[in-house]
Amino acid sequence: MTTSRRSFLRNVSLGTLGLCWAPAQGESPLAKLVRSTPEAEGVSSAGILTFLEEMEATNHELHSFMILRHGKVVAEGWWDPYAADLRHTMYSMSKSFTSTAVGFAVSEGKLSVEDKVISFFPDDVPATVSENLAKLKVKHLLTMSVGNEKEPTGEVVKSENWVHTFLAQNISHEPGTEFLYNSAATYMCSAIVQKLTGQTVLDYLTPRLFAPLGVSGMAWESCPRGINTGGWGLSITTETMAKFGQLYLQKGQWNGQQVLPAAWVEEATTFKIQQPARKGTKRPKETDDWQQGYGYQFWRCQNGAFRGDGAFGQFTIVLPKQDAVVIMTSETKDMQGQLDLVWKHLLPAMTKTEASQGLATRLRSLALPVPKSEGDAAWISQIHDKAFKLEANDLGFTELGFRHSDGGLRLEIKTANTTHYVNHGSLNWLRGTAAIPGTPPRLIAGGKPAQTPKSKIAAAFASKPGRTLELVWRYYETPHHDRVTCVFDEAGKQVEVSFVNSLAAMSGAKKDTRPVLKGTASA
Repeated sequence: MTTSRRSFLRNVSLGTLGLCWAPAQGESPLAKLVRSTPEAEGVSSAGILTFLEEMEATNHELHSFMILRHGKVVAEGWWDPYAADLRHTMYSMSKSFTSTAVGFAVSEGKLSVEDKVISFFPDDVPATVSENLAKLKVKHLLTMSVGNEKEPTGEVVKSENWVHTFLAQNISHEPGTEFLYNSAATYMCSAIVQKLTGQTVLDYLTPRLFAPLGVSGMAWESCPRGINTGGWGLSITTETMAKFGQLYLQKGQWNGQQVLPAAWVEEATTFKIQQPARKGTKRPKETDDWQQGYGYQFWRCQNGAFRGDGAFGQFTIVLPKQDAVVIMTSETKDMQGQLDLVWKHLLPAMTKTEASQGLATRLRSLALPVPKSEGDAAWISQIHDKAFKLEANDLGFTELGFRHSDGGLRLEIKTANTTHYVNHGSLNWLRGTAAIPGTPPRLIAGGKPAQTPKSKIAAAFASKPGRTLELVWRYYETPHHDRVTCVFDEAGKQVEVSFVNSLAAMSGAKKDTRPVLKGTASA
């Protein structure tokens, strides 16, 4: 170990690093990353095109991607209805930002990774503090080595006081000895930062991280007590992800300033603990990106890379050897398969410069497919401008109206207090907003607002055999979508409506937990 590394580790322990970024007077960070071409930065555009083609052929649903080489964007794209200026839910990619907040707090002498967790929350510790809870340190939260027998997040988010509930969970293994993925542990890091600074992680990071990177418009979910969820819940743009990855690639430097201490970047992204083999996988350890080691809320990867990642394929992959960053947002159930295509196509593409005119054309035409009509769709005119009274249901929907609208379809959903509108294109996505009860799909309930929020929805419809209307709602600031199936009788007087969100569909389910609605046409 070098002297400088020993010094940093000592300072991390003591919480006295004392280095933080302060902008120069009148400084205005560049708002956007510099753009270049693949070949100008030594990347094969043909390799990128092959990567995109195989992603599509293997049914990985990408929403956006961006490739940086030598600090410049060489390829980027968004699949309509997703777009460059829109945020996207990060899920556990949020964890790497929470870790960064801890890094700033350490650098400012506010805490040490050696600090005991219970020292921050004297009013929330259980009546009897176990030996293992007493040993629990900040570094154990960061490395997912708390020692819980099972992941505690499900229990934690059911409560009003998440800190108290987390500390009450049994810690059966000595902290630091066993890896167990633990989103609630990251929440505790967020809670510690807020306890020490009086600010949420988002507010704390804004002048230290986001402002120097020249980004804004971030959002982060909070627990019932107003603490950012930490382990999930951050929403940012693809370019913000890219800037974050580039900052880590540059060891904390941005525009000539040391925004984040280089020693913290190294400490956070290097091997700290070994993960166990994944259940059910027969993949050799050396090719499994979930067994390459874990740092401070960053995963180690094959090929000397590291990454932050979130459920369904929200990736910030940093490749120091290639001086590159790869960003993806998506909805996939095979995240390892997604990474495999990065190693298979993008890594070799950075060793040659085979040009392809097809890449630019492909990037201009990216779009998620709309549902396609099958057979005779003339019957749909029978339900235009017709309303269906619904039987009582748990969603509180009282009536559905199907209205013809400029060649598209407007669905009107009435409840006791309001009417929700969703406009659908027939061959294209129509964007809008609505706060429909039961939407959008959520992987984890924690941080869910008391009232249904307005969601950005892109919708399309198609006629299917059997007098069936298929509606697809894409919540295009999340990875997820809904498929709504409306089946009408021959006379067009009865309708049965079922729902399946993309989370349920990935498990093979034909419907989700929402009730099947039954309605009768109004007289």
